Amino acid sequence: MIEKDTYKTITKPSEEVLFKDKNSKFYGYAYPVKNEDDIKTHIETLKKQHHSARHWCYAYQLGMKESEYAFRANDDGEPNNSAGMPIYGQIQSFDVTNVLIVVVRYFGGVKLGVGGLINAYKTASQLALENSKIVTRTINQKFLITFDYKNMNKVMRIIKEKNLKIINQTLELDCQITISVRLKDSDSVFEIFENLFEINIKDLND
Repeated sequence: MIEKDTYKTITKPSEEVLFKDKNSKFYGYAYPVKNEDDIKTHIETLKKQHHSARHWCYAYQLGMKESEYAFRANDDGEPNNSAGMPIYGQIQSFDVTNVLIVVVRYFGGVKLGVGGLINAYKTASQLALENSKIVTRTINQKFLITFDYKNMNKVMRIIKEKNLKIINQTLELDCQITISVRLKDSDSVFEIFENLFEINIKDLND
């Protein structure tokens, strides 16, 4: 099976959303994230912002390819699987990645029971994602092409024909161009350059 070479994510943090149930307040937030440091920063900021809240439950998913997804769900003191997993369920339902959702709860004095909690955390997460701009992005591979200046036209013609994106270039006697190629086209593009006389191509994705 060929793996998808696109993924969905959000472009910027969502607006704050609020879901209420029996006096408990659940504030939902969605953030685009690239790594665990981003996640930590957002959670610490919310803990300062909502310092008198009772729980800061969250879930995140990182990675662009399904086979490489890393995710975590945290109940932060709520009953097992009543908060983190319902939040993560919405990340899966909206099919987004590189995303963090945090739901901050202020306890209203009345217990909601596990069913009520699952519904509240799920709904706050859903509202946060509905308030986010979801975009589809392509997964790209990077290659470095090295060649003598005399072969410039040959290289540039292929880049133009294949509509490849140049990320970086140094065009002197020894030329170097870094290109970005969509995953599904990467093997064929690599092969074209590899078969050209006096031109070297290196995979930068390892």
